[in-house]
Amino acid sequence: MTNAQNDQDAAEAARRARFGSLPEPIRLEDTVQELPATVPDPAKDTYDPNEWLTRNAL
Repeated sequence: MTNAQNDQDAAEAARRARFGSLPEPIRLEDTVQELPATVPDPAKDTYDPNEWLTRNAL
């Protein structure tokens, strides 16, 4: 074999070692991280959607 053939075979072996197989599949659950966007505000949950009835009907 010639030197160029040896270089080509070495390059092919390196390419197969690096790209010869697909990576292991990753589950979707492992790719998502859920974090709250803001700190929960207890005052926010005190809203009463029927408050307008008390203000306007009395």
